[in-house]
Amino acid sequence: MHAPIKTVLSFALAGALQAVALPCAAQAPAPVPAPQAHAASAATVLPGDDFFEYANADWLKATSIPADRGSWSAMAQLAEETNQRIVKLIEAVPGDKHAGAEAQKVSDYYRAFMDEAGIEAKGITPMQPALKRIAAIKDKTELTRALAATVRADVDPLNATEFHTENILGLWVSQGMNEPKRNMPYLLQGGLGLPDRVYYLEDDERMHKLRTAYQAHVAAMFKLAGYSDPETRAARVYELERKLALTHASREDSADVLKANNTWSAADFARKAPGMDWKLFFQTAGLGRQQHFMLWHPGAVVGVAALLKECSLDAWKDFLAFHAINTNAAYLPQAFTEQHFDFYGRTLGGTPQIAVRWKRALDAVNAGMPDAVGKLYVATYFPPEAKTKLQQMVTNIVHAFHGRIDRLAWMAPATRKEAHAKLDALYVGVGYPDRFTSYAQLAVKPDDAYGNAERASRLHYAQQLAKLQQPVDGKEWCMPPQLVNAVNMPMQNALNFPAAILQPPFFDPKGPDALNYGAIGAVIGHEISHSFDDSGAQFDSEGRLRDWWTPADAAHFKSASAALAAQYSSYKPFPDLAINGQLTLSENLSDLAGLAASYDAFKAASPQGDDRAFFLGYAQSWRSVAREPSLRRQVMTDGHAPARWRTYTVRNLDAWYKAFNVQPGQQLYLAPQERVRVW
Repeated sequence: MHAPIKTVLSFALAGALQAVALPCAAQAPAPVPAPQAHAASAATVLPGDDFFEYANADWLKATSIPADRGSWSAMAQLAEETNQRIVKLIEAVPGDKHAGAEAQKVSDYYRAFMDEAGIEAKGITPMQPALKRIAAIKDKTELTRALAATVRADVDPLNATEFHTENILGLWVSQGMNEPKRNMPYLLQGGLGLPDRVYYLEDDERMHKLRTAYQAHVAAMFKLAGYSDPETRAARVYELERKLALTHASREDSADVLKANNTWSAADFARKAPGMDWKLFFQTAGLGRQQHFMLWHPGAVVGVAALLKECSLDAWKDFLAFHAINTNAAYLPQAFTEQHFDFYGRTLGGTPQIAVRWKRALDAVNAGMPDAVGKLYVATYFPPEAKTKLQQMVTNIVHAFHGRIDRLAWMAPATRKEAHAKLDALYVGVGYPDRFTSYAQLAVKPDDAYGNAERASRLHYAQQLAKLQQPVDGKEWCMPPQLVNAVNMPMQNALNFPAAILQPPFFDPKGPDALNYGAIGAVIGHEISHSFDDSGAQFDSEGRLRDWWTPADAAHFKSASAALAAQYSSYKPFPDLAINGQLTLSENLSDLAGLAASYDAFKAASPQGDDRAFFLGYAQSWRSVAREPSLRRQVMTDGHAPARWRTYTVRNLDAWYKAFNVQPGQQLYLAPQERVRVW
């Protein structure tokens, strides 16, 4: 969940849409266990010492991480089961005379990726036109055009654990921070092959080894593509990226919307970011008509322009060639795919084994045609009664949040009025959007995996550019229905709950209120609360960046938030690596406020309901295990604390102490005055 912009539930799943799939002939994964209204029988730890272990002991004892994953969780397991269903739907399309043209495109996209023999036979030929264009660059003017041509529609800056590496600059199109009725182009930092600037800048043995391994990966990719002197090229690419990293904002600064609120006119670029022909850049990128831009990362924009002038043409050409190959490795022969996985999967993530081809094929079609896949899914697997019950839960939890606002003794009437207005104006999308993205203009061929991906990317970019000439759509979705996740978009003042998360272990329409409110209720509360976290609280009911707080209320909120940041900074997943309480603050605030609001709604709906079952439902929904490299990467770069530590938010709720008889001296015990209370 991170962004004003988009604050999503979790990044625990891998892949373009975090999708996984199994072939129809494969053994089905075990059904996702529903939360239990009692502690796991294997638990030997007291709930007050480690509530995560107490609630999940049996699952942890019985669970091993699949060989093709860096981590495993309740969310990942649910995605695996969900996507097995999706694969069956896709594979049934060719024989279904009622499937329709769009469904056939989904099938063709999938089958093109599955044609491993055809991809092997073509070799790197599909990429040759792009690589030849790069090789033919003769001067900085042509280089400017080439860099601009890499720009694609990026994810938003607060919703991403990493940006698209093929983009020297990313583009995100959304409503303006200061003009919520108008769509604006946001420019984001990009161009790094490693996950974050810290991988280039931290001076320790582990990072040195990763940097060495990365350069070896770059050289290996050049060698596979037939380039001469791959080691020299790799060194040039790495050095250019290192210089880019020096201009990048940190994760903490990226999460600060005030630092991102930078409006430049088209004429400002030549003066503020000299070294680049910005008029040519924007014309090539399809942005020539734009008079104003939002710069989320102005330092990176200035840095790119300076490095265009400073670095050699050969270095830039190597940079472009490597990223073109690296980005498209999945659509090239197996040697490229294996090399890409060897570094990003094994070295960075600690994952022993690459996913089978069916899983990667579904990743590809989910990335290229997400809404078309979502249509197939909801038509078969999302019953109307699930949507109806979930909508009622949302209503109940929003009502509970209103009540919590009314009971805040520290909040002034003027601030309280604005907070209520945000809740009253909130749009909540359940299951699927009112309008799906159209793929009528997408040409899909059953024997062109590389071309399908390229055309899908260009169509998405064109559709995003078109939004610049359209009114803001307050009901636009940013997640497809088949994704096991949820999202808040504070600028849009909107929530999305995709259909795929609305099933056990998160939600069972026929299940008890205690477990539903503890699991999906906490998710709903979490997403609502993002409108009031340290980022979301800076936007008003229309999504405008505006200070609607009295000075005293703002000071109280800042003080309470600092206490929660300090609480999370005290957690150390490794002796040498602690959670960054400031980086994860938005998520931790939303976990705390969301769980509290869901608990209030649960008690209103079921006054005699089982509190223990409620809190166990919460903890069991966060079941998760991770390999050390994967967990380290999450702690270093993700705006979400790892699942175990998110479970510990219960220690701030008085009701949890009473439910489990938590006493002083136990590890998670906090004295009443030390429990963080914000919303």
